[in-house]
Amino acid sequence: MHCPVTELAKQLISRESVSPDDKGCQALMAERLIAAGFTVEHMPFGDTQNFWAYRGGSGTTLAFAGHTDVVPPGDLSHWRTPPFEPALIDGMLYGRGAADMKGSLAAMIVAAERFTERYPDYPGRLAFLITSDEEASAVNGTVKVVETLMARHEKVEYCLVGEPSSQSQLGDMIKNGRRGSVTANLTIHGTQGHVAYPHLADNPVHRAAPFIQELVAEHWDNGNQFFPPTSMQIANIRAGTGSNNIIPGDLFIQFNFRFSTESTAESLKARIAALLEKHQLKHTIHWSLSGHPFLTPEGPLTGAVCRAIGQYCNLTPELSTSGGTSDGRFIARMGTQVVELGPVNATIHKVNECVSAADLQQLSRIYQRIMEQILL
Repeated sequence: MHCPVTELAKQLISRESVSPDDKGCQALMAERLIAAGFTVEHMPFGDTQNFWAYRGGSGTTLAFAGHTDVVPPGDLSHWRTPPFEPALIDGMLYGRGAADMKGSLAAMIVAAERFTERYPDYPGRLAFLITSDEEASAVNGTVKVVETLMARHEKVEYCLVGEPSSQSQLGDMIKNGRRGSVTANLTIHGTQGHVAYPHLADNPVHRAAPFIQELVAEHWDNGNQFFPPTSMQIANIRAGTGSNNIIPGDLFIQFNFRFSTESTAESLKARIAALLEKHQLKHTIHWSLSGHPFLTPEGPLTGAVCRAIGQYCNLTPELSTSGGTSDGRFIARMGTQVVELGPVNATIHKVNECVSAADLQQLSRIYQRIMEQILL
């Protein structure tokens, strides 16, 4: 049986769009949107393809956001079928990007086609914000499009991001916010020397050990009703030359905070500075902020999403801020209400990534119902 959503998902999966390469995915989507009456504005920045598409008047704007890029497939020999040759097996659509997030993109496009055909003169504005740089550096993608739209004083009241938010069945969880993320790249400076003459050297590993112990034991905040407590994880530690008779001169420690709205990047930086001062460590530190936390409280968008899921999935979704970052963090800067809703995320970034074809059809119906509630 021909299914427009599955067919479009297959066409997108077959394009080897490893981040930030788009490989023609956006051209395919733009062609479909133009045929449905959308104005498509391509916004390439650096090595990244982006587009902003819209149809309708100057009323309330509902945007659908997503990315055409995927993570690398890894060892091809471990795949059941070639990762860029989509295969439908026992109702599951296999291929890199099937769940994250070409299936969602296909569901969005088909939903928009059906909605505009049924309601050609709807009030408000339906829009798409699509990038090819979400999985990698995310510096020339959604953030640049948002900056362009903000400079033009464009208003986007509501945005639905198609990230795979569901846990065990379609619609069981939506994301109405995300934690912030900031990374410290810290180098503790000592003096290199021979291990047999420690009095002539200064071992930065030994000197930093109490600091590391306190860093790991620190309680950062209690979180709140929407966010779990801020967490810190050490991701990398490096020191030494590989030789067993040299005291290292430097110790590199990289650690990341996933932080709630109870903390800020500035407050966390200040607390780390105080710890370093307390332990009298000579150091160099560089911070990298990936995103501030954002939250969409219960309101018109969360209500519309929950009602649509209730209608088609017969369940009430859990509102969650768990997981990593997403491009929703950039869109929220516009004062936009942002919700993430997509398919089950069990296989994202894994070998044999797959998604239920029936779920994609249902997801497209849910997206269309959200359009109807917000724009009609």
